Amino acid sequence: MQTIDKFNFAGKRAFVRVDFNVPLDENSQITDDTRIRAALPTLKKILADGGSIIIASHMGRPKKNPDTKYSLKAILPHVSKVLGVDVKFAPDCAKAAEMAAALKPGEALMLENLRFYEEEEGKPRAEFATDDEKAEAKKVTKENQKKFTTTLASYADCYVNDAFGTAHRAHASTALIAKYFDESNKMFGYLMEKEVIAVQKIMTDTARPFTAIMGGSKVSSKIEIIENLLTKVDNLIIAGGMTYTFTKALGGKIGISICEDDKLDLALELLEKAKANNVKIVLAVDAKIADSFSNDAKTAFVPVGEIPDGWEGLDIGPETEKIFADVIKASKTILWNGPTGVFEFDNFTHGSRSVGEAIVEATRNGAFSLVGGGDSVACVNKFGIADQVSYVSTGGGALLEAIEGRVLPGIEAIRGF
Repeated sequence: MQTIDKFNFAGKRAFVRVDFNVPLDENSQITDDTRIRAALPTLKKILADGGSIIIASHMGRPKKNPDTKYSLKAILPHVSKVLGVDVKFAPDCAKAAEMAAALKPGEALMLENLRFYEEEEGKPRAEFATDDEKAEAKKVTKENQKKFTTTLASYADCYVNDAFGTAHRAHASTALIAKYFDESNKMFGYLMEKEVIAVQKIMTDTARPFTAIMGGSKVSSKIEIIENLLTKVDNLIIAGGMTYTFTKALGGKIGISICEDDKLDLALELLEKAKANNVKIVLAVDAKIADSFSNDAKTAFVPVGEIPDGWEGLDIGPETEKIFADVIKASKTILWNGPTGVFEFDNFTHGSRSVGEAIVEATRNGAFSLVGGGDSVACVNKFGIADQVSYVSTGGGALLEAIEGRVLPGIEAIRGF
């Protein structure tokens, strides 16, 4: 497989798929440029070699073409500034052949939002009255997607995918386009390389004990992840809102805490599967409860299965913090996906902070730690510890699907497996 370090981009036009789907305020100003900065090493390597860049990204979920609300033109000045090059702009990503062909070594061109075209995602946006109309529309869109992909591929001599956040989608620019380049002319960017290596280290090159901390409010949204992890981890810490579904399933009183009543049997099944696989499930023993869902609510600490009526668990308690921390600090591989409570409220951040600090200590002592998923990433950033764990994934949905054991199209298209 080709690697970006070994490839010489001199005199070549590189189509670089990035993830510049950054948040904008009401004035279309960037509020967090993390994703843009994450792609800079790849872009600067190509320019330094004497190559030129065609930067391609999506933004949001536009419903029409064009949709000024989601135009990448809003981020063009900032991309030019941080890249150190006056980046040109193609107002139509499917009609940029002349601008791409005119690029000189050291120049960059950014295409308009790829998702202005339904062909990028390969699914029609319109609603149809009959199933036959819907089927025909899908067929036409798929046929047009091939033409769209061919057009994008024609702009460049080589292809670089540096958008791990979209690697789980078989879109034109993330997977299909790679088929138009031979193995020596397609590769991962630096960010994508790091993500792939981090996932591999977690899922296959595992140092033990391996502990996963799974938060989130719903068991149903994490079933496949948990089931896959039960074949890989030594310890599985259940945190967040899922705590109360497991607690109720085991006969505990949870007050008005969040709970999936239709998943109580599933929670018990997962506990049995863990036992059969010799995986230790670590559950909370106490909770920080509140009399309303508010940062200013009245609070108390109680055993997790003894929450009074009218009260709800919004974080773990001090005994649980110690139990979780002891398991984490004894681990050599750690995956953290999901906070222990409602960390958005400052009064309910303590549990998540204690988990983060335990991960930092374990990392300092030689463990490999991967933090992924929007809320977990927000946690480590909020607590100022992002640089003290082994890796913070930009992936979101892509990371979760990788943990579920799925093959990601954007990775398979380049790696071949």
